[in-house]
Amino acid sequence: MAKPVSRAAAGRRSILLGVATTVATALFASARGQAPDPLASWSDGPAKRAILDFVRATVDRVPPEDRIATFDQDGTLWVEHPVYTQAMFALERLHALAPKHPDWKDREPFKAVLANDAAAMAKFSERDWAEIVFATHAGMSQDEFVGIVGQWLATARHPRFGRLYTELVYQPMREVMDYLRTNGFKTYIVTGADRTSCVPTPKRFTACRPSRWWDRVSLRSTKSGTAGRS
Repeated sequence: MAKPVSRAAAGRRSILLGVATTVATALFASARGQAPDPLASWSDGPAKRAILDFVRATVDRVPPEDRIATFDQDGTLWVEHPVYTQAMFALERLHALAPKHPDWKDREPFKAVLANDAAAMAKFSERDWAEIVFATHAGMSQDEFVGIVGQWLATARHPRFGRLYTELVYQPMREVMDYLRTNGFKTYIVTGADRTSCVPTPKRFTACRPSRWWDRVSLRSTKSGTAGRS
């Protein structure tokens, strides 16, 4: 009797089959003189056609220096549930720093985090999150912080998917960004997270350099005329 195939093995086979199919399709299209589909993971339909039509029309009418596309980060480019990735970093960082702050175990909102009280954390206000972020992001240089975030991103895994956060990127949106850049667009990312926490993300994540990441503080500074252009 044949041995049953495990779910993990079946998943790996499915992934390999999908990769092989994609490569074969691209080679077949190339052999026929057809350009590979720039939005290969998109289903054929109104949304895909609208993107392709928009880019074609823009290239014909708009000079390269005026081609700019801006994307939201969380929930658009990568996973945002159960909470933003920066929030997950802050929660884990709080546990790591707790031995140096024994008073946290009796003080909210830190008490709820250290007790892993999901019901209480679900009711956190913006002020609660601000306290947590301040406690876990302050007291170090920017270079030190970037190093800590980089180490966390290299090992931290999503609680549901068990994958690195930098692997939980929406491929269709990456294809859109690549397609726009290929056609002369500058792409920018606007995030509700602190921009510094985005710096260590690998270039393969979005291919956007740090100067093209904008957080809420940067945007407020721009409106007040205090932020520099990049």
